[in-house]
Amino acid sequence: MQKYFSEFLGTFLLVLVGTGSIIINDLFYPIGNFGIALAFGANVTIVIYVFGKTSGAHINPAVSISFLMIGNLSKVAILPYVLFQTIGAIGASLCLKIIVPHHPTLGTTLPIGHWSKAFLLEFLLTFALLFIILLFSQHDKLKKYTALAVGATVGLEAYFAGPYTGASMNPARSIGPAFVSGNLQYLWVYIISTILGAICATLVFRFVKK
Repeated sequence: MQKYFSEFLGTFLLVLVGTGSIIINDLFYPIGNFGIALAFGANVTIVIYVFGKTSGAHINPAVSISFLMIGNLSKVAILPYVLFQTIGAIGASLCLKIIVPHHPTLGTTLPIGHWSKAFLLEFLLTFALLFIILLFSQHDKLKKYTALAVGATVGLEAYFAGPYTGASMNPARSIGPAFVSGNLQYLWVYIISTILGAICATLVFRFVKK
């Protein structure tokens, strides 16, 4: 149960700090896209250091699916992992809704332009992120740098793609604010594209590793 709570709390912190920085930028202080990307990237790094040894610090259903595919997560654990990650994200968005009830989206990931472009970009972003995660976490000599590498990748991708898609790369991160704010029209884009990106990255990683 401890590892499930770690996934809940880690995802809660990710959404609270990450989407909270978006709300701060919109309503209170212009930290800009760099500030938002830094909040996401630094938060991911810290969460991995804190919870990595307890649950693996997936804090992302796409990561859990990938680790299931390579045998690092059991079939019994996958549903609780995804469930607690999703509940953590929704819980964080509920807290932000109470604190800042007048923000219209609460940091929901929404595409700029046609949804198909957001779908492709989110697929590519998640593919790159998962490949980095697998490359570092499954390599004995690189494993100790996983937190820094993953946090830097999340921050870089958030800086690059945040203005266009919201740079989700994480179904739970998109579900939380979308569910609480009621902006559900494009949620499917961010769920399907990120999961497909994770699956493809895992298949490529397995092929390259062989």
